[in-house]
Amino acid sequence: MIIGVPKEIKPQEHRVGLVPATASTLSRRGHTVLVQANAGVGSGYPDEAYTAVGAKIIETAQDLFHQAEMIVKVKEPLPAEYGLLRKGQILFTYLHLAASKPLTEALLKSGVTGVAYETIQVGNKLPLLEPMSEIAGRMSVVMGAYYLAKHNGGNGVLLGGVPGVLPGRVVVIGGGTSGVNAARMAIGLAADVTILEVDGERMRFLDLTMPNVKTLYSNEANLTELMPTCDLLIGAVLVPGAKAPKLITREMLKQMKPGSVLVDIAIDQGGCAETSRATTHHDPIYVEEEVTHYCVANMPGAYARTSTQALSNATARYVELLADLGLEGACKKQPALTAGINTRDGKLTLQAVADAHGLRYEPAF
Repeated sequence: MIIGVPKEIKPQEHRVGLVPATASTLSRRGHTVLVQANAGVGSGYPDEAYTAVGAKIIETAQDLFHQAEMIVKVKEPLPAEYGLLRKGQILFTYLHLAASKPLTEALLKSGVTGVAYETIQVGNKLPLLEPMSEIAGRMSVVMGAYYLAKHNGGNGVLLGGVPGVLPGRVVVIGGGTSGVNAARMAIGLAADVTILEVDGERMRFLDLTMPNVKTLYSNEANLTELMPTCDLLIGAVLVPGAKAPKLITREMLKQMKPGSVLVDIAIDQGGCAETSRATTHHDPIYVEEEVTHYCVANMPGAYARTSTQALSNATARYVELLADLGLEGACKKQPALTAGINTRDGKLTLQAVADAHGLRYEPAF
């Protein structure tokens, strides 16, 4: 198979879809790996690292997309890339289609087979989403603590406090991978941490494994009660493949202290607050109702080297499977891949995305 790795064009996105080690494995198996010039530089992988293991450097995205049978990316295609996609081609990347009807329609129009990292599910786990959720969760506390500083527009609360002064309060909505990693970082800073969660078994697990974290059943009443005393609110809600539920209304947000911070990790899926809108690393924050919002849609891109390596650890075997066996063969060998197929030959093949946009769902096979 001819595998293409384009340079990401999303603002401040420095990750790359394939590391040289995976390119080496694919080349040894007889596949052709095409890498766009400078695609890996932002993650610390110069073109020479790819050519040394048998990959070929392609100067333009147009040439790469034209030649490649499978495109391996990090982020969803942007409008400039829509016209490069075609029927019969596999696009393997994060898609987050429930958050964007224009992107969904573009993929359907192209006929491309869109396989999304974030909807591949093995048991109760999302193995290709988890590494980035871990990074985003840990980042959320780092960014939140930074923007709580007075000179950054915050309320001037140090999350860890000091002897004689109470620590800042962190509320995490969602006890999944990103929520747990956010809580771990906040506890490491000695903050007062509460996780809101709806799954009773998950709360018992959190209670046993994170004794310094308080758990509370997630509903509007409990969240509303916590918000007036909260310094950092982290939205870590995930419904696999679907649009994030709007759990924080503008009226609820008004109850927060001026200068407090909201970090919405769920922004890739549309965000979990009514006031959330996607931002970039170049311009990461804005203020609504006197609350600083950090809603960067590609948070892990800030730590591109770590993120690329973590992502590749998770995706490499799926890339190899698709390259070796093709789509249908790979899905037969690893049935979890079927849930990753969001579009195929002009059909929308994920029910959650169809529901989000009011479009017709059809099975992939």
